[in-house]
Amino acid sequence: MVTLENYTRRIAKLDEASMVEARRIQDALTKPKGSLGKLETLSVQLAGIYRTPSPTMGRKVVFTMAADHGVTAEGVSAYPSEVTAQMVLNFARGGAAINVLARHAGAEVKVVDIGVASDMRWPECVLDRKIMKGSRNMAVGPAMSREEATEAVLAGAELATESIAAGTSALAIGDMGIGNTTAASAITSVITGTPVRDVTGRGTGIDDKTLDAKVRVIEKAIFHNRPDRADGLDVLSKVGGLEIAGLVGVILGGAARGVPVFLDGFVSGSAALVAAVICPESKGYMIASHLSVEPGHRYVMEHLGFVPLLDMGMRLGEGTGAVLAFQIAEAACKIINEMATFENANVSRSIKEVRK
Repeated sequence: MVTLENYTRRIAKLDEASMVEARRIQDALTKPKGSLGKLETLSVQLAGIYRTPSPTMGRKVVFTMAADHGVTAEGVSAYPSEVTAQMVLNFARGGAAINVLARHAGAEVKVVDIGVASDMRWPECVLDRKIMKGSRNMAVGPAMSREEATEAVLAGAELATESIAAGTSALAIGDMGIGNTTAASAITSVITGTPVRDVTGRGTGIDDKTLDAKVRVIEKAIFHNRPDRADGLDVLSKVGGLEIAGLVGVILGGAARGVPVFLDGFVSGSAALVAAVICPESKGYMIASHLSVEPGHRYVMEHLGFVPLLDMGMRLGEGTGAVLAFQIAEAACKIINEMATFENANVSRSIKEVRK
């Protein structure tokens, strides 16, 4: 029987020797040291992940996980739960933002029903990994059992593993689920220790009155469920969501196979928080694509010690920011692999060399 430990025990530290050599190469390229900023930092991280000082990216896949949330019964969203299933169909037909941006980036979208509250028969392109029809209302009890949360994490890890075995060398994660910023806010508050109000935003565009109610619902859920911030599965099961659990699995599965996982916005950031609690070493394989407008995302990034590559005022989810970052990562790889060094371009490094 495959357990979570089968994945976490395989997650190794990044290859330090490859990172040192990648940094040496960067410093020898025909530019002032550090002048390409995050491109240089990213190329070094990718060298450590791929365990080579000359990293390259091949097949790219984004997993967009979909699930419903019982907490929507508390009126925390501007949209009804039925929208989750409707958006899954939109993904399947290729009409959503993630489809457009993934095509632009040369990436494949894999849509996963891991907990949509619908009996709809999906097109064949939708992967059915449904654990149950949505999480329970965390305002009145745990969102899931520990066993259900674990099953969802393992489903995500298995999908990542299968994709990598088929040739994928870069993963991204995205989400779809009405009510999921409520779960993400709860997770973020618990793990970072930040007050609920500070990490809770407007999600689908709720008004001030609904925002106040959303904060109270999250505070109530945390108070009654008492999630243990040191136990990632406990946090997931009590105040999380099925798609968030699935994304945790993709992160851990990708890290276990030595592949980078590009995070999207706030919801995938909450999954990253949980993954880092379960296995701190997995942080090295995460790449923060962008900073979401959702206020809690800044606290997620600060807690993980990440500096996002982009800040574009985005808050859609689906994996949209993550696939944009694919292209930046490919550019970082090309710089280290294709740019000339001072030596082979016969370019002087300094005024002193010119004067010799």
